[in-house]
Amino acid sequence: MKDNRTHALAWGIAFVGFTTQFGGGFASGAQIYQYFIHYGIWGIVMPALAQFLLSLFYWYGMRYAFRHQTYDYRCFSDHFYGKFRPLFSNLYEIEYLVMICLAPAVAFATGGATLHQLTGLPYLLCTAIIGVFIFVVTLFGTELVRKCSSVLSVLIIAGLLLVLVPNLIAQWDTIVDALHRMAAGALPTGSQQDGSFGSALWSACVYGIFQITAIGLMYQHTSKLEDERDVGRSMIYMFFVDLFVMQLTVFGLLAIAFHPDLTSYDVPMLLLVQTGVGATLLTPVISVLIILGAVSTGVNMIAGIVTRTVNQLERRQQRVTLSRHRLYSMCAALAFTLLAFAVAQFGLIPLVSRGYSYIGYATLFVIVLPFVLHAIAGLRKKGDSAK
Repeated sequence: MKDNRTHALAWGIAFVGFTTQFGGGFASGAQIYQYFIHYGIWGIVMPALAQFLLSLFYWYGMRYAFRHQTYDYRCFSDHFYGKFRPLFSNLYEIEYLVMICLAPAVAFATGGATLHQLTGLPYLLCTAIIGVFIFVVTLFGTELVRKCSSVLSVLIIAGLLLVLVPNLIAQWDTIVDALHRMAAGALPTGSQQDGSFGSALWSACVYGIFQITAIGLMYQHTSKLEDERDVGRSMIYMFFVDLFVMQLTVFGLLAIAFHPDLTSYDVPMLLLVQTGVGATLLTPVISVLIILGAVSTGVNMIAGIVTRTVNQLERRQQRVTLSRHRLYSMCAALAFTLLAFAVAQFGLIPLVSRGYSYIGYATLFVIVLPFVLHAIAGLRKKGDSAK
């Protein structure tokens, strides 16, 4: 029973990571083109590097959180950065707030617009439905978030298999032809890249670094683990699930890599099904995938800052009752859900996006370099103690 629970927790954490990364941008296919396919033949193999970087940094941060019982990103930052915490903790706080303003807001906007197209319901009502779902899930804490992520992950993976597998089979000759053309140096429709190994490598690193920004929402999920090895197990699961889904999507989308109408589609997946098989059935499936992907990312992002806010409030009090904990959780979940809803409704996404465009560079400075230096320092201490 204990082993089953351990594996279930590890899979739950892996699926939280999966749903955080694979949002509406991935489900639409646009993200895959931007960071990988546009770079030609080298971009086809780069998802493995991007997923390795993400899993490695997630593992390092979550292992530290487990060892030191720092289960929200502020506690983690204050402990991890030590005397440098006034700078780095506050910088990461700003980063996370920018993500909260944008990622869930995009979930409202993208999911609401897609739901509106799918059902014909008013856009405002559709965004409100998504907001209620996000609020309810985050209200009941990290355990429900993990369970919700597991369910959404299964639905997303099943939906992608339903879309991609038939089209992989039906359009295999086109996919093989696209691979041959890329190997010969041709670049996909609309690409502005030079097709070099270096540019593809850099794009994969940028993608991985951008995704590492969300590491703060992962720390809370280590609180239920009983063994440090479960952190590594969960990240191994996440790596293989993420890589399988991403690589499958890359190969599926190669069917339209040289299609002349590609640049006129904001949702490349739609072009794939419309030029392939099962367009009548699979077009609504794409819409559902975009909604599920957008909502799952919004849930995970807001859950992370709710945990941080509630922990901060409770640390200031000597005794916290269950009813007061629930009140804090409800108020925090409502406040940040409404914030994201407001950003989506009042057209502030382009404004916030300007700050978001620099998040990858900030993450390099705030997370990637400190983690690397911390790891090197740890290795040196082990070497000195061994002597």
